[in-house]
Amino acid sequence: MDLNAIKSRLLELIKEKALFYQPIELTSGKKSKYYVDGKQITLSGEGAWLVAKAVLDLIKDDNIEAIGGPTIGADPILGAIVSLSHLSGSPIKGFIVRKESKKHGLQKYIEGPFLEKGMRVVIIDDVVTTGGSLLKAAKAAQELGCEVVKIIVLVDRLEGAIQKLEQHEFKLISLFTRDDLDISL
Repeated sequence: MDLNAIKSRLLELIKEKALFYQPIELTSGKKSKYYVDGKQITLSGEGAWLVAKAVLDLIKDDNIEAIGGPTIGADPILGAIVSLSHLSGSPIKGFIVRKESKKHGLQKYIEGPFLEKGMRVVIIDDVVTTGGSLLKAAKAAQELGCEVVKIIVLVDRLEGAIQKLEQHEFKLISLFTRDDLDISL
């Protein structure tokens, strides 16, 4: 299945199962008339596989060693990607960036296999609005000495994330934007 076919099916799934028109408060604190519940896609077998295939296609030439992002939006995506990357013979490590460091145990902020200085990583998430969570995750990986090659999301709501991330020299790639979803505001 090529990237165009994958994206076509993903778009159908998002419109059918993950797009809701109702007043809602977003993580950013903004109010919205619509909501994209990415977990409706990324926590289904077909959706997880499609997103993983699409992301792996977008990073196939980047020599990526690890992929991760802010919990909980990134969790199912990275699980699918690390599994599929293993099956393809080019395993990628996964990591989860917590909202804050654990107060017990090793008190980690980033969970998963240890990231090493110089590793090439990708940050992922399901839906982005202003980019705050992605920026935090990217900076956390940078603080460990990793090179953040790309930031990839399933849906960009087009509410400032691209600009915020560019200010910090991060490149945001979205599989879809609000415009692709034919949302009437």
